[in-house]
Amino acid sequence: MADLCEALGAAPPVRLDELYWSMRVSMVRRQPDLETFDRVFAAAFLETEQGIDPHARRSGVQASEPDTFPPDALVSVPGRRGRDESDAGGLPWHTLPRSTPDEHSSDDAMFLPELMPSSLAGMAHTPFDEFDDELLTALGRWLEHAAPQWPVRKSRRVRAGRRGESIALRQTISASRRTGWEPLLDLRRQRRVERPRSLTLVTDVSASMQSYSAAYLHLMRAFARTGRAETFAFSTSLTRLTPALVHRSAAKALELADQRVVDRYGGTHLARSLRDLLASRHGATLRGGVLIIASDGWDSDPPEELRAVMARLARRARRVVWLNPRAGVPGFEPLVGSMAAALPFCDAFLPAHTVAALPDVFAAVAAG
Repeated sequence: MADLCEALGAAPPVRLDELYWSMRVSMVRRQPDLETFDRVFAAAFLETEQGIDPHARRSGVQASEPDTFPPDALVSVPGRRGRDESDAGGLPWHTLPRSTPDEHSSDDAMFLPELMPSSLAGMAHTPFDEFDDELLTALGRWLEHAAPQWPVRKSRRVRAGRRGESIALRQTISASRRTGWEPLLDLRRQRRVERPRSLTLVTDVSASMQSYSAAYLHLMRAFARTGRAETFAFSTSLTRLTPALVHRSAAKALELADQRVVDRYGGTHLARSLRDLLASRHGATLRGGVLIIASDGWDSDPPEELRAVMARLARRARRVVWLNPRAGVPGFEPLVGSMAAALPFCDAFLPAHTVAALPDVFAAVAAG
C-alpha cells in the first residue's frame, strides 16, 4: 500500500486505465497473482468483469482468452494497431508494442509483452519462512552469483606496484636505469599481500529453525562452492556438510545434506555442538578466521556452558557473526538465556531473515 500511495503521488491518475496500471505495477509482485488482481479490480471499478484487459470495452478490442496460452506463460495484452508508440493508451514504457506480432495472434492484432519483475525481487522483504520451493530455488541461484566480498588479512609478504604504503627501494633503483638514474621519475611502491581468511559457517537445523534451515543451507552452499569455507549443521550433534554442499546441483546438494544430518528437526544442543567444533580437527581453522552461527538461540544446554564456549570461540576467531531470524521481528529482545549469554561475544548480530537483509551479512563477513 505504501508503494501504491507513492505511485499515485508521482503520477495522479486521470483515467481509469491509468489507475489500473498504477495499481498493477505497484501491487502485483508475482505473475500468478495477475488474474486475481484483474478480478478484484473489475469488481471494484467496473460494472462487469473485463478479464485481463480492463480497457477492452473502451478500445473495442476483445481481450485474449486465458486458455490460449499455457498456464505458466506470461499473458500478453492486446494493443491498438496503427497508433504511435509515444501514445500507447497510457501504458507503461515497458509495454510498448513489439515490432512483430505474436505467434498466437491474427494478422490484425499486435500484442504487448508482459514484463513482470523478478519473483525474488518482489519478495525481497518477505521472511524466508514464507518461501516455497520455487522461491528457495531462485534464492539458491541468486546466492551462487552474489559473489560476496571475501574477508582478507594482510600477510608479511610484500608486492611491488604503482600503489602502496611505502617505497620499494630495490624496484625503484632498478627502474631508474631507464631514466638516467633519476629515481624520482619512476617511483615504485610496495604493499603487503592480502590473504583470504578462513570462513566457518554453522547453522541450526533443529525444530525451532525448520522454516529457515533450507534458506540458510543455500547460503552455506554459496560459500562452500568457493572451496575456502567449512560448513556444519547441528541439532543434537554436529555434522560437517562441506562435501555435500559443494555439489554442482543445488537440489542434489541439499538432498545429500539431508541424508547426512540424521538428527534434523529435533532438539537443540548448541553449546555441545560448538564444543565439538572446537575439539575437532577443523577447530584449528577457526584461528584468525570468521565464524558465522545461524541459530535462534534456543538451547537445551545450560547458558553457562554456552557462555564458556563462546568465550573460547571469541578468543580463537577473528570475528564472530550471529544470524538470528527472530531478530527481524519488531520489538525483538534477546531475552532467551542462551542468546543473552552468547551475545556479548558476538561482533555482529543480524536477522538475515529476508533477501534484503543478506547484503548486511556479506558486509559483516567482509569486515573480518
